[in-house]
Amino acid sequence: MRVILTRLPALDAALLRFDTWWGGLSRRERVLVTVLGGLLAVAVLVYGVVKPLQAARADALADIRTYETLSARIRAAGTLTTAQAPRRQGAPAQVVTSSATAFGLVATPAAIPGGTRATIADASYDSLMAWLADLSATSDLRVRRLSIQRRPSPGRVSASVDF
Repeated sequence: MRVILTRLPALDAALLRFDTWWGGLSRRERVLVTVLGGLLAVAVLVYGVVKPLQAARADALADIRTYETLSARIRAAGTLTTAQAPRRQGAPAQVVTSSATAFGLVATPAAIPGGTRATIADASYDSLMAWLADLSATSDLRVRRLSIQRRPSPGRVSASVDF
């Protein structure tokens, strides 16, 4: 392998001027210039390379967290369907009872003037909300009044719902 070196007159002149300047410095000045050059190199390395890389990494991690959160929310939302759930038919008390049973709830319906009142003695909050959403989507019953009380165990509630 042959190495071909090309002489650059501008570079040669610059190196000659640097060598002349360097040779004119005292030992103490050379040490100071060397230390200053080292500090400058470290500052350029830190603020020109390391800090931008750290910022880019932090941004990437934030983006990853954001997209993982969005992905989890999309998975939790389920699939989008165009088919509507079948409408529940029958008396309000029957609709309330059948829908509650599908969500593992025990509803006690009672007729009240102008509608029906369902009492849930003990249920998980998530099941109660899913049941109310299902009733709203699959029947003509609408919630007029809702009273929810917290139970002693975490996540458990009792409710009274007027339809």
